[in-house]
Amino acid sequence: MHIIITNISISAGELIDQESSRNMSSLRIREAIVECLDEIRSDSRENQLKALQTLVSITKVNSQNRNLLAQTDGAISILLSLSKSASPAVETLALTILFNLSLNPNLKQSLAEMENIIYLNSAILAPASAESSKLAASFLCSLAMLDKNKAKFGVAGTIQFHGNCTVAVRSGAVPMLLKFAGNRDGEDLAGTSLAILCLLARFEEGLSALRKTDEIVGSMLEVLKGRCMLSKEGAADILIRLFDESEGCIRDALRLPDFLTVLADVSVRGSGRAREKAGSLMKKMMEVNLDSHVDGKYLMHQW
Repeated sequence: MHIIITNISISAGELIDQESSRNMSSLRIREAIVECLDEIRSDSRENQLKALQTLVSITKVNSQNRNLLAQTDGAISILLSLSKSASPAVETLALTILFNLSLNPNLKQSLAEMENIIYLNSAILAPASAESSKLAASFLCSLAMLDKNKAKFGVAGTIQFHGNCTVAVRSGAVPMLLKFAGNRDGEDLAGTSLAILCLLARFEEGLSALRKTDEIVGSMLEVLKGRCMLSKEGAADILIRLFDESEGCIRDALRLPDFLTVLADVSVRGSGRAREKAGSLMKKMMEVNLDSHVDGKYLMHQW
């Protein structure tokens, strides 16, 4: 069985490449999932960790793989149990898989059981490790994106979502989500992470955490250069909030020679929402009350 899991891990690594993932049949993925769950139940900690790492890779790829895992008998209950493990490594891997599953809108409600929300609250307030706290906060925010779940949060003692956002930010969810947002291997993972960041950015602490992140404007520019339209929309939304909050962020953008070029491209070839937001960003940059001039196609600030 150990050999089988090793082979599965190699296949899961290949899955990260999107071209390879298209060639993987649902049957093969399902078989890999079943074998991983068998290894997770084994007494070997080494095999258990390898199996969890494989499931992390599989669920990072696309929504279909996440549905396949969720539909496997006993899978979610096993992962929820392992998310409370005394082993930091096991806990972190299990929470990562559950967070990946929560990216699917059709799975958010089933994952938001009262017991799970209460556990996530405790994992944030009294974490076993810094990593588990960040993952629990990200997981909670992802579940809260479904309106039907918010009433459960109130009953579970998390009160209004504003309070949840504050707790999530203080637990380190912003850098964790930014790491996911920069992931080029899974577009839906990146896009959903940015959507959660946009939600956090609506509140003062979330926006402040983003503003204080090193090279945040440059990071969002890299997202705008990518292929995922959902990610582009999220990055543009975050930049609008940053520009409204801080003139320094606009200056940072002006220092980047290709910023306006990328915005112009998005404003022409992006989705309707992305085009609108890119246009708003260009307008804000042009209206900033700074000594500036146009040099060719770049707007350069005179410091």
